[in-house]
Amino acid sequence: MSGGAGRESPTAGRESLTAGRDVAEGTGSNASGRPRFGPGRDVAMLVAKARDGDPRSVARLISLVENGDPALPEVAAALAPHTGRAEVVGLTGSPGVGKSTTTNELVRALRAAGRRVGVLAVDPSSPFTGGAILGDRVRMQEHTTDPGVYIRSMSSRGRLGGLAAATPQAVRVLEGAGCDVILVETVGVGQAEVEIASLADTTLVLLAPGMGDGIQAAKAGVLEIADVFVVNKADRPGADATYRDIQGMLALGERQPGGWRPQVVRAAAIRGDGVDEVLAAIEKHRDWLAASGNLRLRRERRAAAEVEAIAMGTLRARIGSLREGTALATLASKVAAGEIDPYAAADELIKGL
Repeated sequence: MSGGAGRESPTAGRESLTAGRDVAEGTGSNASGRPRFGPGRDVAMLVAKARDGDPRSVARLISLVENGDPALPEVAAALAPHTGRAEVVGLTGSPGVGKSTTTNELVRALRAAGRRVGVLAVDPSSPFTGGAILGDRVRMQEHTTDPGVYIRSMSSRGRLGGLAAATPQAVRVLEGAGCDVILVETVGVGQAEVEIASLADTTLVLLAPGMGDGIQAAKAGVLEIADVFVVNKADRPGADATYRDIQGMLALGERQPGGWRPQVVRAAAIRGDGVDEVLAAIEKHRDWLAASGNLRLRRERRAAAEVEAIAMGTLRARIGSLREGTALATLASKVAAGEIDPYAAADELIKGL
């Protein structure tokens, strides 16, 4: 599986480049608006090629996911028997803490151990133009020619939470393609973007010196989702203080007997320092998950979230189609006139779905 094929240019400014590639490959829509992607045989063949490690097929499958292609349910059905085996590791943290550099070094170490690695790097999209730089991969160029690495940048497309809407299904594609470990790098997050915790088996929260004091460390939010804390750029002044602040925060927390205590690791990813310790912490958490039964529970919660998201998306699409009819307009006029209340109108609208 070549890491170089199936990628957009690192300087690509907009997601339309992805859509354009799909049309060129026969996965887009024709003039009538119907998908060009054929049913049945084409899906099976594409999944089979992805299973064999063909990067172009992996790229097309992820593009189908991102574009919400009508063939997606068929693709998901074909991939289902091959999923659930990969280890999913999430990396999150504020902008500038070194997520991409750390991801790059983790890929290097995992490949040295002979493991096939998939990377999904989520970049923020502009709220004004809708474009995205998709530049995280610039720090991972050394893995471009490695057949055991697949790297895909994804735009958040305005979604909050740190991930793209298509990220969970893209993880399934990489699982189906035979990746042993999938690294999911979120956009630069604040205190409330915690969606990665529902997707990853192990969540790494990266911190850097000078990002806040002890009070900041004690605040609720993204720090609460960490299975492993990585104090990156540990060669800079203030790293020891950050390390102590996190340890102090953990000491204040309550844990059930036998519960997991998040590990705190120092690293300087740009120099490769501390990467082995980060991998050791991930492995320790993985062993705890397996021994405690929490791995199964986490994956069941992840599956529940996927099913709920798909169902809600379908409902939103149906509700959106109501704007093309008269039911919503009629109810809205009644609410505006005071003839009925908004809750009664909503109940009546839902009955019509």
